[in-house]
Amino acid sequence: QVQLVESGGGLVQAGGSLRLSCAASGRTSSPYGMGWFRQAPGKEREFVAGISWSGDNTHYADFVKGRFTVSRGDTKNTAYLEMTNLKPEDTAVYYCAAAFGVSQSVMVADFGYDYWGQGTQVTVSS
Repeated sequence: QVQLVESGGGLVQAGGSLRLSCAASGRTSSPYGMGWFRQAPGKEREFVAGISWSGDNTHYADFVKGRFTVSRGDTKNTAYLEMTNLKPEDTAVYYCAAAFGVSQSVMVADFGYDYWGQGTQVTVSS
């Protein structure tokens, strides 16, 4: 089993920044990719950004390109999502996820992820 815990969410004004963190623990000895998803009220969960095990490969949804940056910590068991120039439409619960089946590239589909965190709320006021 793998546990994922997100942190760093909160309330921010439009144009502001937040940094989300995701810490993985448990059976993390095998390589795995990590992804960030979000779900706004009344909407389906959507892919935001992802990063491979090595960190060499990243992928972003079009609506966050140039504003969000995904990275991993030196130990590989922590992922970050740096969010800048936030917009009210970025308001959502943000989830991190781990994909043990895909470690060298980025999995975009949520069904490719094996473990999920509990989510952290990001609210952007106008």
